[in-house]
Amino acid sequence: MTIYNFAAGPAILPHEVLEQARAELLDWRGTGMSVMEMSHRGREFMGIAAEAEADLRELMAIPDNYKVLFLQGGATLQFAMIPLNLMRGKVSADYVNTGIWSKKAIDEAMKFGHVNVVATSADRQFSYAPELSGWKLDEDAAYVHYTPNETIGGVEFNWVPQVGGVPLVADMSSNILSRSYDVSQFGLIYAGAQKNIGPAGLTLVIVREDLIGHAAAGTPTMLDYKTHADNDSMYNTPPTYGIYMAGLVFKWLKKNGGVAQMEKTNIAKANLLYDSIDASRGFYQCPVATADRSRMNVPFRTADAAMDGEFLKRAEARGLMQLKGHKLAGGMRASIYNAMPVAGVQALADFMNEFAREKAAR
Repeated sequence: MTIYNFAAGPAILPHEVLEQARAELLDWRGTGMSVMEMSHRGREFMGIAAEAEADLRELMAIPDNYKVLFLQGGATLQFAMIPLNLMRGKVSADYVNTGIWSKKAIDEAMKFGHVNVVATSADRQFSYAPELSGWKLDEDAAYVHYTPNETIGGVEFNWVPQVGGVPLVADMSSNILSRSYDVSQFGLIYAGAQKNIGPAGLTLVIVREDLIGHAAAGTPTMLDYKTHADNDSMYNTPPTYGIYMAGLVFKWLKKNGGVAQMEKTNIAKANLLYDSIDASRGFYQCPVATADRSRMNVPFRTADAAMDGEFLKRAEARGLMQLKGHKLAGGMRASIYNAMPVAGVQALADFMNEFAREKAAR
């Protein structure tokens, strides 16, 4: 039986990447060493890291005036690093609250300065992306922070906010590399690796150079972007194996048509599930506004919550794993990141249709 892993993160990795990692686990390219054993300052690993960065720059068309940092601490540590580095003597920063991850970022930023919540979707249980026309932006804000895709709620911005000359900061943990973005529209992009990049433990930061070097007085050395930018992400021992694995994923993406092709495939995959939901005549319900449905995380539930448990049990018996919704949301959630094959999404859609027909016939 083929297993399809719909976990939100740590998430599915491309099978081809895992096969290559297995083949190279004990001996990377004749060195007699595993990547896990290499010195991070040795010629071999320095080459791995440089190639990973070069491939990422190519995939995302990252301009030369942006630094790529390979860090640790997850996206959650960035909730603190961003205000520590980007306030730059300003009074406040603007934040958009569209769900659980946005709120965590807001709560952390409040420890380091004033936070102006310029828009929120709390009035409808975080089921939509607030229209830009309603944002109460401050033209003198240090930056504007938003979460393009809320992993738990399944809400995704299908547009990039235009915020004038204020740096735009985006937590792309769950949709980076899944769709095309113009990096020059952002001051800083950050992402935990464990959804679309590689295994947990690596955090990616793409930051415009003029925003580096302004950390607040007293900022710990390891929380200053300049520390990592000046040392090519090797001030201390970086997550070497995570960088290696990310590099393999970047190669896989390039081999399979890059971000543009991933976006086309992701649209097709998401449509398979949303079509099943919409065609079920109310048997399945998705709480998200149609225009703001995520391509990466599809939350849904049956019309009778008592059936959700049966759905999950029978789905698992079919090899459709990790579909249980987040504990704060309930129901089901299918995370269909880049590495999820179309066949896996089709298998889930087929099961959903079959389950709904069976229950309707009773």
